[in-house]
Amino acid sequence: MTRTSAPVDAPATGAWEGLVTTALLGTDRRTPPGTGPGPEAPVALLDAAAVETVRRRAGLRPARAAERPQPAPEDPRPPLPQAAARRLAILLADRPGASGGGRRGTAPDLTELLPQWLAAANARGFAPPPQLLPALLDAARGRTDLRPAALGFAGPRALWLARLNPDWRFALRSTPGGGAALPHLDDDDSIRQLWQEGLFAERVALLSALRSRDPATARELLATTWATERAEDRLMFLDSLRTGLGPDDEPFLEQALADRSRNVRATAAELLSALPGSALAARMAVRAEVCVAIDHMQPTQSTQPAQAAGATPASIATGVTQAGESTMATPTITVEAPHECDPGMERDGVVAKAPAGRGERSWWFGQLVEAAPLGTWSRRLGGRTPREIVALPVTDDWQGELHAAWCRAAVRQRDAEWSRALLGEPSAPEAGGPGAVSLAERAKLLGTLGAAERAEWVAGFIATHGLSEAFQLLGVCAVPWAPPLGRAVVDALNIARDAGSYPWSFSGVMGLAERCLDPSEAGRLDALLAVPDEPENASPGAGGYWAEAFQRLVTTLRLRAAMTEELNTS
Repeated sequence: MTRTSAPVDAPATGAWEGLVTTALLGTDRRTPPGTGPGPEAPVALLDAAAVETVRRRAGLRPARAAERPQPAPEDPRPPLPQAAARRLAILLADRPGASGGGRRGTAPDLTELLPQWLAAANARGFAPPPQLLPALLDAARGRTDLRPAALGFAGPRALWLARLNPDWRFALRSTPGGGAALPHLDDDDSIRQLWQEGLFAERVALLSALRSRDPATARELLATTWATERAEDRLMFLDSLRTGLGPDDEPFLEQALADRSRNVRATAAELLSALPGSALAARMAVRAEVCVAIDHMQPTQSTQPAQAAGATPASIATGVTQAGESTMATPTITVEAPHECDPGMERDGVVAKAPAGRGERSWWFGQLVEAAPLGTWSRRLGGRTPREIVALPVTDDWQGELHAAWCRAAVRQRDAEWSRALLGEPSAPEAGGPGAVSLAERAKLLGTLGAAERAEWVAGFIATHGLSEAFQLLGVCAVPWAPPLGRAVVDALNIARDAGSYPWSFSGVMGLAERCLDPSEAGRLDALLAVPDEPENASPGAGGYWAEAFQRLVTTLRLRAAMTEELNTS
């Protein structure tokens, strides 16, 4: 019912909170704006609340009518198959934490399947149904890990929507160029105009696109404005040179070593050290070689006792006495870390100030070895192979520092032979290769190997050491897991179940298996769905929890197979 009363002032910012406070206190103690005490005060309060309610529901303040937006752009991609569109709606309707964080039961976790579904849809080049664009944008807003795939799938119409809703403006920032179409890469005039006049995100997108197609042209374009760019922009532009990095980039990167920004200098030095043939890499090799050498340690037995035992000069020369005892020297790596960080080292990217808790000399030494070409060491250490080099003992507790630096160099230079040597055999005691000082380093070293070799190594690791330390290593393996790796994971889970422990200790690996096991493995898991007989020392009820976990795994694998089939349906 509408009632007339004295005019009510337009509520200011925060008016709704003020009206709520007035209602709680009562109009006898506090009156609405523009109204005095008396019988009309309650009516004025209700009228003000009604006006403010309309404003809040409208979502916009009254203003002059703006121009109608231009129509949304066309999306030239083929539409999703109907079954796949229905599946996407279900995946988007699921929200993280909707189950309350308790026991998961046997239902698949749809929020973890959405990234995989988006990757598959993008690979097939489908366009989303228009009515699901708001839900796609909301999902991308809530999960930054989804944004690249979700915005790529959402396409140009989602960016059109994002310009109309402040809640979705992140999409314009997350998409290089904010959805603006890049000029054709053969249109030199348009490219130069965009580079000179475009927004920063548009220029980054342009440089990245050019770099992927023609690294030299991208580098030359960057050089035209390099001296006038801001330091933070120079850093971002320089980082784009990682794509297609090659010897032709060396002169530009050498100039960047003299940049006034420390971060730019450090990035330039890192990129140059990834080029084993660069002048910087050669300078680092000279410095590192001074620090590392081979020493043939004296045998524990002296020549005098050997002669007393009847050794001849010839036997002494060969290192064998008549008693058959060896006196051969043991080759050992010796380390003499640098005593100072001179200006030349700093110019080449060595950070002079050591982090808290690190000695300066070991800090400088690690940076030199990390930046030196790995081919340096075979030449320096007697022509030995990487595997032979990392097997040598190192004096004075320098082995950890030296091997860790070699690990970083192998990752930076993408050297598979050195990575294999540093990883060692997956069945080695504690699975620690000669240089693998942490799981994080092993994971990085594995990243330099091919997908099949990587999966085989991790499968061997799991077969020997179980799953307790495998989570980080599994994360670098290609999806879906290769059959040997999938079998190793399932066998290890089965062993853990038979041991009678709860499955919660393996929830991380089980979650990975749901996303990464080949769906064709579902049939092999049927035998694990029954509740097993529990051994005497088993945790109470563990068998039932394991059966539930395996049921969820099988259900998820079959759902993934169905998702793939839906996307493949024309």
